Amino acid sequence: MERQSGLGVGTGTALCIGAVLGPGALTLTSAAAAAAGPASIVAWLGLVAVSLPIAWVFAALSARHPDGGGVAAFTGRAFGPFLAAPVGWWFYWAVPLGVPAAALIGGQYAAVAAGWGRTAASVVALLVLAAAYGSNLVGLRLSGRMQLLMVGLLAALLAVTITVSGTHVQPTHFAPFLPHGWNSVGIAAGILFFAFAGWEAVSHLAAEFSTPRRDLPRATLLAWGIVSVLYLGLAYVTIGVLGPRAATTTTPLTLLLEQDFGAPARAVAATAALLLTFGAVNAYLAGASRLGEALGRQGAMPRGITTQPTGAGVPRRSLTVVTLASVSITMAAALGLIGLDGLLRATSACLAAVTLAGLASATVLLRGRTLLRISAAVSCGVVGTVLVFCGPFLLVPTVLAAAAIGFRAVSSTGDAGTDSAAVRRDVVAGDRAEDLTV
Repeated sequence: MERQSGLGVGTGTALCIGAVLGPGALTLTSAAAAAAGPASIVAWLGLVAVSLPIAWVFAALSARHPDGGGVAAFTGRAFGPFLAAPVGWWFYWAVPLGVPAAALIGGQYAAVAAGWGRTAASVVALLVLAAAYGSNLVGLRLSGRMQLLMVGLLAALLAVTITVSGTHVQPTHFAPFLPHGWNSVGIAAGILFFAFAGWEAVSHLAAEFSTPRRDLPRATLLAWGIVSVLYLGLAYVTIGVLGPRAATTTTPLTLLLEQDFGAPARAVAATAALLLTFGAVNAYLAGASRLGEALGRQGAMPRGITTQPTGAGVPRRSLTVVTLASVSITMAAALGLIGLDGLLRATSACLAAVTLAGLASATVLLRGRTLLRISAAVSCGVVGTVLVFCGPFLLVPTVLAAAAIGFRAVSSTGDAGTDSAAVRRDVVAGDRAEDLTV
């Protein structure tokens, strides 16, 4: 039965864009350029191409099962709750990796605008984390319209940057095109997966559509087209305009805007970066805290992480755990123990593992849909290859999976049969439906 009111194609498209387009867009073009030079555009093109069948598969799977269960629910249906446990851990522990990366991106843009150094960028990142923690602790949530407004401003800013900077592209900046060999393109793809992880979030939005079977695929296709144009355009102008500087800066958007609009562009870029960063960090902490609470109640994580046995109220313990972990990793980055590139790659490895789990589930659940199942199977191979190019960072999801399965195996027998779909459903009820619904 279709819902009488809910998301349509327009608002659904905006929300899908918001799920994919995030703080990574502000720095990943430079991270990829550092890994592969101008050939990083090949990695962008490859991920844009492969993200279409991935988005299509998740949209079809979500439209068929619009219960908001998410990837863990799909994994549970396809392979059982025991194998679904690692997916919850990948989601939960990817946040203390991705949140510091997002906060540091905002901090670096603010530091550049104010003429501060690296230490100041870390301080700004910690202040963003503290503000998001306090916001979640008192139950203050950004409205769906505010989230959409921030995403819309970022998209508009990127579009203006691409349009204006495109007139300054120098062909000589694309030579040598492949300075580090073809293997570097695969490494760049592993980094860039951070920018394309988010299509699985469509599954969390499915239940919010008034007519999911009709409108969800349309919204997904439109979102894919817009995001692809923005990503490819930004990658093109970053290399074409900045040249060698593209591989050394962490604030490419500031450099591009400054070249066209002068010094005042620094403040514009910093403001946009901080607003986007706070919105993302606020949402990530909110979602992870509720996920941790749900995992604890279901026996997939220690029960001590839960605050309320029923899940009512603010999940203070889970929120505190994930925030303290984020602060610790941010401090490690401030001390030079791990770089922004390392955080992005570790997060990408976890998110790629989640995507692979969803695609593998699709090959089982999409019975009778031959073309979709073939697309899912082929995409499994591509995402698996991206995971291989994550190199040593593949150890992160591997260790998390082993820990999740081990904990599940020794947890109480009363929790052994719990369906992990309920875990993700709790997250959707407490986060997506409240944060993303317009």
